[in-house]
Amino acid sequence: MEWSLDLRLVVAVLATWRVTHLLVNEDGPADIIVRFRTLLGESLAGKLIDCFNCFSLWMAAPAALFVSRRPLEWLACWLAISGGACLLERLGYKPVIIQSDSGASEGDVAHVLRSEAISNEGKPALCGTKGQLD
Repeated sequence: MEWSLDLRLVVAVLATWRVTHLLVNEDGPADIIVRFRTLLGESLAGKLIDCFNCFSLWMAAPAALFVSRRPLEWLACWLAISGGACLLERLGYKPVIIQSDSGASEGDVAHVLRSEAISNEGKPALCGTKGQLD
């Protein structure tokens, strides 16, 4: 059975998301993935595996070969597959809701900005965003 280009692209995006999510966000069976991440530590590979968006680029590169082997098509597929995986990952985040601080009086600037970044229910911040989703 010959797979269509569309089907291969969808499968590549889903496979990239799954493997990237497993390696970046999950412990794995018998904690094998978390042990692997601990082994990598603060090395370049360890830092790369800390960021879903960054690591999806590396996972998408071989997946793009499943879609196309022509150099320009492969490049476009590589970026599209990583982008699709990043979009899927973002779907899992709940929207950020900004609530007013009713306890602050008018002219009280101490309550205008929060001093700490609030994560989205303990989910890791996106690379380079320091806890912000936009």
